[in-house]
Amino acid sequence: MDAGLFTANNVWMMICTALVFFMHLGFSFLEIGLTRQKNTVNILFKNVFIICVGLLLYYIGGFNLMYPGDFNGYVGFAGFGIGAPEGGMTPDYADGGYTWWTDFLFQGMFAATAATIVSGAVAERIKLGPFMIFTIVYVGLVYPIVGSWQWGGGFLSTLGGDDGGFYDFAGSTLVHSVGGWAALIAIWLLGSRIGKFGEDGKPNAIPGHNLPLSAAGVLILWLGWFGFNGGSVLSADPELTSLVLVTTCLAAAAGGVGAFLFSTILYKNYDLTMFLNGILAGLVGITAGADQMSPNEAVIIGLIAGIIVVLGIALIDKLKLDDPVGAVAVHLICGIWGTLAVGIFGGLASGQQFMWQLTGVAAAAVFCCITAFIIMFVLKKTVGIRVSKEEELEGLDGHEHGMNAYGDFRMNEH
Repeated sequence: MDAGLFTANNVWMMICTALVFFMHLGFSFLEIGLTRQKNTVNILFKNVFIICVGLLLYYIGGFNLMYPGDFNGYVGFAGFGIGAPEGGMTPDYADGGYTWWTDFLFQGMFAATAATIVSGAVAERIKLGPFMIFTIVYVGLVYPIVGSWQWGGGFLSTLGGDDGGFYDFAGSTLVHSVGGWAALIAIWLLGSRIGKFGEDGKPNAIPGHNLPLSAAGVLILWLGWFGFNGGSVLSADPELTSLVLVTTCLAAAAGGVGAFLFSTILYKNYDLTMFLNGILAGLVGITAGADQMSPNEAVIIGLIAGIIVVLGIALIDKLKLDDPVGAVAVHLICGIWGTLAVGIFGGLASGQQFMWQLTGVAAAAVFCCITAFIIMFVLKKTVGIRVSKEEELEGLDGHEHGMNAYGDFRMNEH
């Protein structure tokens, strides 16, 4: 391979790595904007913790757990650390798409995202210590094992033998649903925030304190998805990279429009939060098959995802589950939709592919729900996972961190 092309491929992958890293700021802005002022420091602390510890865990063993080489297809481990193999810095590695170090860093950025999804769902009432323990176990073990089943050459990637298998281009299931299943289990075990549901069981709105920040967060996430999906091409291939960015953007736009139109019809008002979650729904929905879809198919997938997220948020409320940021509807429900859409639309569409996609969704669901339940249930029965009523009412910032996010904040005013 020409040295210039190898360098261009690697530079593109490093740019995508930076964009995926930037998504953590987007998640932080989205979460703090949709929650109350008195919990801002707590949410920021969790998100900073997730990216720092996530990278270290991926370095210690996650990378080699996710990409173990030859293994039984279910669990394998190539050892601790990330020592580069012979030829890891040359075009002999990864068909010249990137170097070993770039490979590690790009994949490491994905690893922490699963826990970030959980962070938003459990906001405003989870103890910080147990959340950090959960993050360490889930990001360190559960995420890379599920990822190895497909991206590491495991059993999902070979369901059909030489004819193919489960397909997840950039992680509708392997990243978003992995985080979404954990979020669902966590909010079930944790319970709803005080005041979320009335005595009649009907949900009450608990408005976020800064919608401009939430809007900024979503736009940052959209930008970051250029790296999330664009980098998943694993090279700077001009044709495929440009197609992926087009389908990603069209699905995001269609998801936003679909959600705002559908929610307007249902609720008779122009809801900005539904619009924003619709954009994210479209992004999550296209992620599994961004390289397989035509622009028209991307718009259809995004529109459907936008409608699904509105229904999903209503369903979560109906089940009396409390998800302050809509993480379960966006990442889990739309992640499932995007994964199944690979069997319905695009170059892989077929009845057989649909069944392979369904198998992958089911496998991730069973493993993630069982492991998330075990981790969170043990924490609940030992150290406890929920803050006291007093701490929740007065705010986690003052009680857990001894500080406020805003200088003019007064605890008894919020």
